[in-house]
Amino acid sequence: MRNTDIQTLISEATVLLKEMVAIPSPSFNEDDVCSHICGWMTERNIGHKRIGNNIISEHIVDPTAPTLMLCAHMDTVLPCEGYTFDPYRPENCPDDRIQGLGSNDDGASVVSMIATFRYFLGSDKNLLLVLTCEEERSGLNGMTGLWAQIRDKVDYAIVGEPTGMRAATAERGLLVIDATAHGISGHAARNEGVNAIDIALDDIQRLKSHRFEKISPRMGKVNLNVTQINAGTAHNVIPDICTFVIDIRPTEQYTNEEICRELQGICKSTLKPRNLSNLSSATGEGSRLQRTAEKLGIDTFSSPTTSDWMRIDCDAIKMGPGESSRSHKKDEFVYIKEIEGGVRTYIEFIEQL
Repeated sequence: MRNTDIQTLISEATVLLKEMVAIPSPSFNEDDVCSHICGWMTERNIGHKRIGNNIISEHIVDPTAPTLMLCAHMDTVLPCEGYTFDPYRPENCPDDRIQGLGSNDDGASVVSMIATFRYFLGSDKNLLLVLTCEEERSGLNGMTGLWAQIRDKVDYAIVGEPTGMRAATAERGLLVIDATAHGISGHAARNEGVNAIDIALDDIQRLKSHRFEKISPRMGKVNLNVTQINAGTAHNVIPDICTFVIDIRPTEQYTNEEICRELQGICKSTLKPRNLSNLSSATGEGSRLQRTAEKLGIDTFSSPTTSDWMRIDCDAIKMGPGESSRSHKKDEFVYIKEIEGGVRTYIEFIEQL
């Protein structure tokens, strides 16, 4: 498409984003928004195929040349409390923005990548557009299951997430551990039993004080926080069970298994990881993607949040319109100028690459 068509592509992208926001699409319930985007692409003669609730569109001109994947996710979290407007009614927002659940994370990247893909239709660029489901909940039917089917077609990737169009060249992994402290129940009036809460609190204090020795040059130290705790059945019963949840953001210096073993060694509570496969990611040494970002003066950084990047094993960066600080919060929004900036930066990046 000609350069004069960029503004049209951006305008259509903003309309599509409003339509997406109006369709509830929490993880595992993306069927309606996936169908809507497929219909929208069909109306514009954009070839694509649907695999479950994932959408793939190929523009492969030369099978012997490298292919860049543009990847973003269609699902959202559930709306949090405190919204001052209906999270599914984007039509009443100020003129300079699109507001509503999923507008920033990750709808802005979805529509910006679709617009970018459309711009290069008919060009000599090898591109693969992949829109996924279940990203927010690490579901098996999104990129986790899809990657094996497309990996042979992909040489490198841009993962679309709200980064302010800065390029993340590393991101932390995610390790969630369910911990259970075991005590002995008894009557509180007689000071009977062994209080599981006391055991849990001792372990939590050990966890707060623990320091992992290996520090990542890119990401720094491993981050650990206890985020939930639950115990007790009645005011007069010493609880024999206390459960708590540990949220850990690993770096490349440790495997998730190593972290689990190290923490179990300092805790009396039983630690059980929910998933060991959410690993940290980093752009490869000497990466063409990183060199391109540097040539264009795009800031690079290490991201504290996870994405579909951890589910692929090709060279990648994470970059998209919007701001991570607005994600998973009330009154989510994205500025229209951010979408325009995203499309223009993606185009410039691909042309330079």
